[in-house]
Amino acid sequence: MIRAGIIGSTGYAGAELARLLVQHPETEVVWCGSRSYTGERYSSQYQNFNGLLDLDCRDDDLEKLSEEADVIFTATPQGYLASVINEDILSRAKIIDLSADFRLKDVSVYEKWYKLEHKAPQFLPEAVYGLCEINREQIRNTRLLANPGCYTTCSILSLYPLVKEGLIDPMSIIIDAKSGTSGAGRGAKVANLFCEVNESMKAYGVANHRHTPEIEEQLSYACGKDVVLSFTPHLVPMMRGILVTAYASLVKDVSWSEVEQVYKKYYEKEYFIRLLREGCTAETRWVEGSNFMDIGWKTDPRTGRIIVMGTIDNLVKGAAGQAVQNMNLMFGLPEQMGLMQVPMFP
Repeated sequence: MIRAGIIGSTGYAGAELARLLVQHPETEVVWCGSRSYTGERYSSQYQNFNGLLDLDCRDDDLEKLSEEADVIFTATPQGYLASVINEDILSRAKIIDLSADFRLKDVSVYEKWYKLEHKAPQFLPEAVYGLCEINREQIRNTRLLANPGCYTTCSILSLYPLVKEGLIDPMSIIIDAKSGTSGAGRGAKVANLFCEVNESMKAYGVANHRHTPEIEEQLSYACGKDVVLSFTPHLVPMMRGILVTAYASLVKDVSWSEVEQVYKKYYEKEYFIRLLREGCTAETRWVEGSNFMDIGWKTDPRTGRIIVMGTIDNLVKGAAGQAVQNMNLMFGLPEQMGLMQVPMFP
């Protein structure tokens, strides 16, 4: 059994990790870390775990945890892991980090967008960006995994085949993304109160959202040159889900089926990516509670553009599910293990 520890276990992503790991046939949760609830029973905070995960919450002592666990998930704010990681910890346990601390290779870009000094740049060269469908072989051999963000996962996977094959002008990309409120975390914020969110929709982080450089960096790797794009996220009154609608200029006229062949080249054998039939559009309700991603598209001959629609559950494929998928690869397990949940509806 793989002994797993979670730092930040009482946040939404941490709780989703616990839910998936408790059901995983090859893992045992040995540590539920939480600064806010240290000493309290985990199932007293999330009663859905009654009788399933009744550990007492512990602190975030990564040194001690690395002696008890084979893999550590850090579902923590930006800056935490970089401030405590060291060689001794990594020599004892593999780390899957759900923050942005090791996603961006350029320290100056991280510090500019996150307004933080990076405390452990020496580990950036070995950190692997954990998009399984793109970096599978590197993931198998790493001990430090940077789990991608939810918006970035949906945006990158929606566009990657088109950028990789040179079917679109990468400098023309516009990404319009929408997320449920769980993406903002569990912390108490006035802007996230029911009365503030219900019956409303808003854009935020306009022209400066910190996931922008992450999307640009990964798509730049795909096309071999720097990509600059527009990314605008929106908050919508639902609990779960990400919907990305991306627009880009085509470099030549193509039919729907020709685009389908491009997507199939990269994703036909990917279990968790489902390519939609012609005329179908992606909907968040059809992936909720699962690790699946649905992708649809439509070409627009009138404007010479393509519109791509991708959707994921932000807490599963956009966070915890992807982290478990990465863990499976890192420990030589079948990639789908523990992630076979059918999407929930209604």
